[in-house]
Amino acid sequence: MEEVVSEAGAWSDLVTPERLGNFVRCIVLLLIGVPTVYILSRLAGRTMKKRFSDQATMLVRKGVLYAGLLLVLLMVLQQLKFNLTALLGAAGVVGIAIGFASQTSVSNIISGIFLIWEKPFAVGDVIKVGSTTGIVLSIDLLSVKLRTFDNTYIRIPNETLIKTDVTNITRFPIRRLDINVGVAYKEDIGRVLEVLRDIASKNPYCLDEPEPFIMFMNFGDSALEIRFGVWFAKEQILNLRKTIMREIKERFDAEGIEIPFPHRTLYTGSVTEPFPIRIVGDSASGQSSGDSSSLAS
Repeated sequence: MEEVVSEAGAWSDLVTPERLGNFVRCIVLLLIGVPTVYILSRLAGRTMKKRFSDQATMLVRKGVLYAGLLLVLLMVLQQLKFNLTALLGAAGVVGIAIGFASQTSVSNIISGIFLIWEKPFAVGDVIKVGSTTGIVLSIDLLSVKLRTFDNTYIRIPNETLIKTDVTNITRFPIRRLDINVGVAYKEDIGRVLEVLRDIASKNPYCLDEPEPFIMFMNFGDSALEIRFGVWFAKEQILNLRKTIMREIKERFDAEGIEIPFPHRTLYTGSVTEPFPIRIVGDSASGQSSGDSSSLAS
């Protein structure tokens, strides 16, 4: 009987009205605070989106979310009577240890800050990093997420982007597509240039201003080399590529303009023995017979 009374007394000492009230307040804070933080984060994102870029909107939304969740956590710990000063001191020591153990992550964070500050690209731009080309989905402190044109998700660490050449394909509203065209030496260069200029003027995806860049560049090994550059709005890159190449081939065929290809002539020399050639065919009896002849040098 005494043991039961002692256990009941210990339980009553553990579950006091004050502790029970603190626990209830923590539950209320979590149930109200966390959804409120998410709502505020979304509202901040919508407000920023009307005036600022997608990148700035994403950073503000995440900043409000993380700061709000941290505030809710500190309020819950305060209700649980945690010593926040000692907790922050311990967190600082642990943070230093983690910093030494994760130098790569720290380097990525610093690189991410430089990327956000310098703004070499933004969310929605098409960039090329090495052999990878894709649309920027997000720019975070540790990495940049890309979606390639074959719908592949790629994560590139920020440190890699700082050390590597990055090409922003869609930074400017218009671009130029350069096509190297070769024609036979017998063709009239002036006529070829006029045909190319007419192709550019009739293509709906080529801009009239700036004018197409058409120039006779070089005397090639087997062709006269011409640079044909047409300007286009950056959104029309695929449509232009699908149409302009076919139009050049079809128009050259219609105009009788020859597009040459390399030819190779084999010369054995005057002192070289003729190549023996053996022609093998089926005879009337089904047996193979050969005829030998030789090539004159």
